[in-house]
Amino acid sequence: MKKLIVVADWAYDSLTCVEIGLAVEGFLKSEEKPNFYFIISTPSTIHTGFLVSQVITTEERYGHPLETIIFQNTDPRLFSREKLEKAKGADPLIIKLKSGIYLTGPNAGYNFSFIKDKIDELFVYRDVNEEGQFHSRDLYARISAHLMEGLEDEMDLEEVSSNVIPEIFDKYYVAHIDNFGNIKTTIKKEVLKGKYEYGDLVKIIIGNTENKAKFVDNLFGGILGELVIYPGSSGAIDNPFLEISAWQHFDEIKPKTGKDFFVNLQPGIEIELG
Repeated sequence: MKKLIVVADWAYDSLTCVEIGLAVEGFLKSEEKPNFYFIISTPSTIHTGFLVSQVITTEERYGHPLETIIFQNTDPRLFSREKLEKAKGADPLIIKLKSGIYLTGPNAGYNFSFIKDKIDELFVYRDVNEEGQFHSRDLYARISAHLMEGLEDEMDLEEVSSNVIPEIFDKYYVAHIDNFGNIKTTIKKEVLKGKYEYGDLVKIIIGNTENKAKFVDNLFGGILGELVIYPGSSGAIDNPFLEISAWQHFDEIKPKTGKDFFVNLQPGIEIELG
């Protein structure tokens, strides 16, 4: 049986995680104990899309893609401002990547945008029951269970074009803020190539805050407490996403890392480079 990795904006809630796990187990035909992993996202589809992408990058590099199912659920109903019948969500997609990984989840915002170029086959699943508003438990648990047991051919799927998934790399965004306060961005290393040399200052605007960060080759490439922008640990090895931060010893009374240089920072906020 394939393992299930869940990336969702509700994953911080232990009750929800248990309910999802119980529902998936209930839909499984096998008596084998399933393996679940939960990753906490936010209501930002940029955040969820980035997390999904990084999990896939790591799985394809080090893991077992053919034994992996990913279910993401961030669906702030971006398609409507009016009342919704039956808590209608974005269309449920089932995606097969070139590596053999299967994904499912609502096609909301940028949830699948980061992995668009890795898609082999893309389907919409129309045969779903939209009773209730807890779609992760009542709809996607069944889909996830079918995929875990390799039963995708038994589902009534409609193949669609990848054009239903929007592009993400025409602008730059805050993708994730890690537990140290390092800001992971959607800016690839190649963006600064030919424009800046290591040691140059780069103007960065996030929200209403403007700062200058030194372009260095790693987090510790500047002096202690200095704001830097550098090739990070996420994305492709030869063209990683840039990160913004300042290293600290963490013995300071108030250590100041990347997140502390900007006001009201959160995933999904646009970044401008000067």
